[in-house]
Amino acid sequence: MFKVGLTGGIASGKSRVADLFAALGVTVIDSDVIAREVVAPGSEGLAAIVQRFGPTVLAADGQLDRRALRLIVFSDPAARHDLEAITHPRIRSRMALLNQTAPGPYVINAIPLLAETGGRRDFDRVLVVDCPEALQIVRVMARDHIDEKAARAVLAAQAPRAARLAIADDIIVNDGDLEALETAVRSLHRRYLELAGTGLGS
Repeated sequence: MFKVGLTGGIASGKSRVADLFAALGVTVIDSDVIAREVVAPGSEGLAAIVQRFGPTVLAADGQLDRRALRLIVFSDPAARHDLEAITHPRIRSRMALLNQTAPGPYVINAIPLLAETGGRRDFDRVLVVDCPEALQIVRVMARDHIDEKAARAVLAAQAPRAARLAIADDIIVNDGDLEALETAVRSLHRRYLELAGTGLGS
């Protein structure tokens, strides 16, 4: 299976790009969705988190209380490392299985923190959705109803833009309208079909 890693900074439009690939019939595996699945009630992942951090990370309905867990790991690197040691292998294992069983000549893996987690080697190509930082800030302010200072803090918590671009094989600059974005996605779709060896991209 030809695997493409899709990533981008916050408010770059990576989710919209993933949706456009899906509309073309491409299988999209979303790491955020998988991350929720591996800690669902009754899962081994949730049991391991409760064993490590205690029952205070459980909400009344048995779901993981993500806010409570964030408060624990935010300022404690050792706790964060322990959490990642529980979740990351389970996420990788689940995504590997989905990649192996996905239909079609290639698959998109949407991973917001690909640059941060060093997963470049797992993919045949990496597609980065990019836009100017000033535009990111405007979008985050509008989306989250926050001021510029808070928006800049959100951006600062991610890998630098240059770090994402450094791992890119392909780049979509999302600073225009939807039609331009659709054109870029269709072009890359043809390219990935060619690279996957189907001959359907010509």
